[in-house]
Amino acid sequence: MEVVDVNAHLHTPYSFSAFDSIPQAAQMAAEQGVKVVGINDFYSMDGYAEWDRETRARKLYPLFNIEFISLNSEDQAAGVRVNDPNNPGRTYISGKGLAFPVKLSGEPAAQLAAVKKESNLQVAAMCEKVTGLFKALETEFGWDEASIREKLTKGSLRERHLAKAIRLAVARLYPDAEAQKAFYEKLFGGKALKSDIAADAKVENEIRGNLLKAGGAAFVPETPEAFLPMATVRSIILAAGGIPTYPFLADDAKGGFTDFEGDLEKAAATLKARGFYSAEFITTRNSVEVLEKYCNYLWDNGFVVTLGSEHNTPAMEPIKLAARGGVDLTPRLKQLNYWGACITAAHQKLEADGFEGYLDAEGCPNLKYRDKFILMGDRIIKEAIK
Repeated sequence: MEVVDVNAHLHTPYSFSAFDSIPQAAQMAAEQGVKVVGINDFYSMDGYAEWDRETRARKLYPLFNIEFISLNSEDQAAGVRVNDPNNPGRTYISGKGLAFPVKLSGEPAAQLAAVKKESNLQVAAMCEKVTGLFKALETEFGWDEASIREKLTKGSLRERHLAKAIRLAVARLYPDAEAQKAFYEKLFGGKALKSDIAADAKVENEIRGNLLKAGGAAFVPETPEAFLPMATVRSIILAAGGIPTYPFLADDAKGGFTDFEGDLEKAAATLKARGFYSAEFITTRNSVEVLEKYCNYLWDNGFVVTLGSEHNTPAMEPIKLAARGGVDLTPRLKQLNYWGACITAAHQKLEADGFEGYLDAEGCPNLKYRDKFILMGDRIIKEAIK
């Protein structure tokens, strides 16, 4: 079986993205030889039709995914950091291989719409605070919730959109670099901007860190309604025909792990107990050695494994995957990623056609058919990209 390159986790402008558009993302994937690409926006399936059209026009195979931020009350009460290193209990969850055309309806659809609305309201409230900060400095922000939505988003209002609007406002008000730096220092309450004013992504990250995160002058805490319980997120993903997937943070630049992930054997057992049999990694975060260890262990213990790049910041990175420091992925990692993509492709095709996919009615995997799903997905992918 020929292994082709896969990037199974890409955010688009339908949440927040380094890409200006879906056609740009698809074209970059094609130019870099990445043949299987997965859209993975926060709380949104709105980009699926465009993703399907633009990827298939370039002989790429599309995966249809989604991402949530959930809360596990048990981990929160125990002070356990899961895959958010700063907030115990807060847990990012992806759904892989959702049915397309979208089939989510009823209560699960209403739950998704409600949590998306809460997320948008938090950013809208921060936007009002930013407007007040600019006025206190005797200038006009020039953006409101409606204009940010219209000019910078595809519907989902994220914190990063607000940071971008702030950067654009300051650049409009003060064309001179030194004047911009002086304004940022006032805006940040006396803290100087560290980044080069021309480094847009770094400037926006400083804006987020100094203004929009906890302790910042424009920070607004999320309401409890902004985080669905992990079990509810899992049920929404299953209702949409997807595979509930746990995104591993794995090792940081100093070799550290979160409380939950440091003991891989225990983490895998806990995930299975919670109904998760699929895992993913954003490869640029991790050393190739840790990726090899974690991916092999998880695969050998019955997990689907996929890899991605995220592209959920203003910084544009390659779509073709590499480990931290630009280290090439090993042939084994590429193989596991492709096998995971094959299972996902077969699953989403069966679900879209009204049949049972890789998971049974309870959300458990049909492990005895894993090899058959790999072969089926391989045929589906190769037919699309030939």
